Amino acid sequence: MPRGRSTFTKRQKEQARQQKARDKAERKTLNKQDRPEGSVDELDEAREMREAAEAQAALFRIGADEEDFSTPQASKIES
Repeated sequence: MPRGRSTFTKRQKEQARQQKARDKAERKTLNKQDRPEGSVDELDEAREMREAAEAQAALFRIGADEEDFSTPQASKIES
């Protein structure tokens, strides 16, 4: 006859989940406040990624003519 036990446990789990979510949100806002806007590490990382992407793009452009990259539809439109 004791039905209330499962309801009580569900309620405890839900309260624990909500508290965990509140704690996580609080940590997130604290981390955002502690971190300066556009920190040096982020700028360096973005610059490194951009340079790597440019280097990769340069590898694909070596020895390639524009005709190599044209699509069949583009040649039909030009004609």
